[in-house]
Amino acid sequence: MIVPALTFVVRDFPARNTGAIIQSIAEFISDDAAIVACLLRGWRVPSGLVGTALGNDARGRATRRTLKQIGVLGTVRLSKNFATPYEVNVSDARGARTYFWQRDEIILETLATADLSLLDGAKMLYVDWYDGDHIIRPMQEAARLGIPIFLNVEHAHAFPHVLENYIRRATIVQANTDAQQTDDDALPVAKKILHAGAQIAVVTLAGKGCLAATREQSARVRAPRVNVVDVCGAGAAFSAGFIYA
Repeated sequence: MIVPALTFVVRDFPARNTGAIIQSIAEFISDDAAIVACLLRGWRVPSGLVGTALGNDARGRATRRTLKQIGVLGTVRLSKNFATPYEVNVSDARGARTYFWQRDEIILETLATADLSLLDGAKMLYVDWYDGDHIIRPMQEAARLGIPIFLNVEHAHAFPHVLENYIRRATIVQANTDAQQTDDDALPVAKKILHAGAQIAVVTLAGKGCLAATREQSARVRAPRVNVVDVCGAGAAFSAGFIYA
């Protein structure tokens, strides 16, 4: 899904019915596939985006123009049938982020007619579980072309449908231990993903680093200590870095 987005950085997320001073504001293009494509392009890696249509409005036209200026390949379609969706994120200094997003089915359904010709000659396909069964069509085409597939499932490895229909089709799967990332026992998650059919499982652990595993070996990488500024898009940035490497 292609969604223009804003992130507000605050010191502490406010309690209900109160407010907070905004430290900084960042404007970007979401969802994670768009973040990955933009980051890779910033690192001088050719990238393209097979995404949803946007509304034929000022926000949609501006998003299409920005993607073209960045150099992300792909046709961004504009539709008069809906308004361009929006995403708002709030990041705090404790390393958490809270998001508010629009995911109307009428917009997601435009993925069914998205042009897949960008896959010809591609080195890798990135897809996200939260686009639902709409990701199966590009995954099938990538498999036909022999292109490895990078799938981000976050905590959705807990859902049988995701294991049976998405993970089994993927080459590399990135996951979290759980939705809030409070569990740091990554190995059982990696084993579940590999058992479902993936060749490589990568389980991120927020500030505790990550675990990468195949059926033969595994490696635990500790995260460097940094001053947290804004964690919005951290998972997508990790995906982009893994793909780049």
